[in-house]
Amino acid sequence: MPVSTTARGTPIWRLRTTRAQWLGYLAWLFGLCLFLLCWKVISDNTMWVFVEDAGRQGSDLIRRMMPPEWQFAQQLWKPMWDTLNIATLGTLLGIAMAFPVAFLAARNTTPHPLIRSLAMVIIVASRSINSLIWAMLLVTILGPGVLAGIIAIALRSIGFVGKLLYEAIEEIHPTPVEAISATGASRLQVMNYGVLPQVMPAFAGISIYRWDINIRESTVLGLVGAGGIGLQLNASINSLAWDQVSVIFVMIFATVLVSEWISARVRHAVI
Repeated sequence: MPVSTTARGTPIWRLRTTRAQWLGYLAWLFGLCLFLLCWKVISDNTMWVFVEDAGRQGSDLIRRMMPPEWQFAQQLWKPMWDTLNIATLGTLLGIAMAFPVAFLAARNTTPHPLIRSLAMVIIVASRSINSLIWAMLLVTILGPGVLAGIIAIALRSIGFVGKLLYEAIEEIHPTPVEAISATGASRLQVMNYGVLPQVMPAFAGISIYRWDINIRESTVLGLVGAGGIGLQLNASINSLAWDQVSVIFVMIFATVLVSEWISARVRHAVI
């Protein structure tokens, strides 16, 4: 029997009807059948002989990664610096493009519904394609290198920053905007004094959070030729130098920890 509560928190018991009970049973049955069907499809396309041997293969791989070749770390500082540049410059470029798109996508700041629809298409398109796929396309167009990685990170960041920012714009308190509009202020002045002060803290937090995410994403873009430490990771894996791979993993993990600490401190100071 489902329970709802009154405004004072008093529980109200309602007896399910026979139709509601049968609908509930059918929903559970449908979910079970869907799970069994998915499991069958996965099972039919899985080579279980490899799964049974996965534990031994995994332990053997870990043994080959130990001990790490710490001298190899001297060759990783430049690729790691490239990775940080990809994440930082890509984030800045993405923010620069996402900022106006967010204002065009928000219902209370867009100049026309058609323009809002176009801005929403840009945001959805950016969020629909992973940065690794953007990097594959850009490496084909621009060639391998850091530039492809920067643009890939920027294109992916537009949708993330734009979506969260336009939602923050739509949730602003209307009173300051109405008060400034009542003074005869222009649209630009309303934006500058009524909207921006309310969304800037959210915008700062979103930007820093996206930079933190881009640090992680930029470490793998080199696997498709977009520069950074991923190039070294791909080269070490292809040459079966697993002791070098372990060093790269440690460096990536340490970099992500530092970026997480920096973003947390900056977010705490700004917001």
